[in-house]
Amino acid sequence: MIRRMISMLLLVFAFATSATAQNGVLPRPDLALTGVRTIDVKTGNVSSPTTVLLSAGKIASLSADRIPEGAERIDLTGLFLLPGLMDAHTHLDTLSEARRALESGVTTVRSASVGSFRDVALRELVRAGRVIGPDVLAAGIFVTTNLGDSILADLDLAELAGGVNTLDDLRRLVRVNLKHGVDVIKTRGTERAGLPDTDPRKQVYSEAQLRAVVEEAARQNVPILCHAHGDEGARAAVQAGVRSIEHGTYLSDETLRLMKERGTYLVPTYSTVVDLTEPDGDYDNPILRLRGAHMLPQLASTIRRAHALGVPIVTGADTGYGPESLLRISLEVVAFAELGLSPLQALQAATVRAAELFRIGDQTGSLEVGKEADVIAVVGNPLEDIRTIQDVVLVISNGRVGLNRLPFAKQ
Repeated sequence: MIRRMISMLLLVFAFATSATAQNGVLPRPDLALTGVRTIDVKTGNVSSPTTVLLSAGKIASLSADRIPEGAERIDLTGLFLLPGLMDAHTHLDTLSEARRALESGVTTVRSASVGSFRDVALRELVRAGRVIGPDVLAAGIFVTTNLGDSILADLDLAELAGGVNTLDDLRRLVRVNLKHGVDVIKTRGTERAGLPDTDPRKQVYSEAQLRAVVEEAARQNVPILCHAHGDEGARAAVQAGVRSIEHGTYLSDETLRLMKERGTYLVPTYSTVVDLTEPDGDYDNPILRLRGAHMLPQLASTIRRAHALGVPIVTGADTGYGPESLLRISLEVVAFAELGLSPLQALQAATVRAAELFRIGDQTGSLEVGKEADVIAVVGNPLEDIRTIQDVVLVISNGRVGLNRLPFAKQ
């Protein structure tokens, strides 16, 4: 089923881009980024103006003495280059949503589940070079108690129409996801915050249930991300062996210390709770605005205490990047800096720390020769003013230019 869906998407997109694509694959020219200052997000070192070469989708040089014949030049004089940002918690599953994510500076996303396996299809389109978009780590179907319309994604889910509660139910749902080639499994420890009739502190799955999910996915070395606002549900998830806790609003010091001990990452999606408190955006409900006002200081405390304890923190926007969404990873980076992380640590949460969480740190997440050509340019040094990360003027993903707002002057 997923192969047929991918084939159909490939045909549609290849037709739509036939004027610029060869055999359905978008061109990836050698690029020379001149006059730019590079930021080493591992050390905080900033280079003097230099020329960065990108070739065959990789970083070929960070300080080239000469520009190869035929390379396309992009003048970045006065600008700063850093790795593309990463979103560890997204629900995008359309080409337009992927485009909006990319144009905000995000070059890698980890799906936090969608209603079908469209994130798997999007991953394959990007890998094949049919789409200029962020690389996708796909999650497929949410491992939750009630699948709703997601049960239509695969006929093998029919037996779960009555709910997903027993250990056998949970293992079955994980296996269906694995059959479709997902990179990660999403499950839950607690209820949602974004619904007015649920309490986000309420535990949903027990440690034994969550362990069944973890162990079934581990058969294919697939990690688990776990939605959990409440402390009891989050602690059960950490004890069960999940790789990351998503949200973590009400985490206790005991649970945070356990996360530090186990190497469990925290993806707090702080900007999403900010969004709960404001009109419009991804949420607009009076009950949720009241709830958000209570949750926001709680989550701020969790982030500060997690940082003090050394729990690894990673950025996630918890949005589908819809046309009305106000949530972006750049906002999360700025919020982290306001909550006590240094500008460098806030950038690391969106780059090298996220790459570690995704297990792709040897491929991307920092500016190093041989790594993927996933880079962004901004007009100021974010180590001096972190807010400059909100004004991305160039985005390159896998060596393909996804956004170029330069030059500003008339030619």
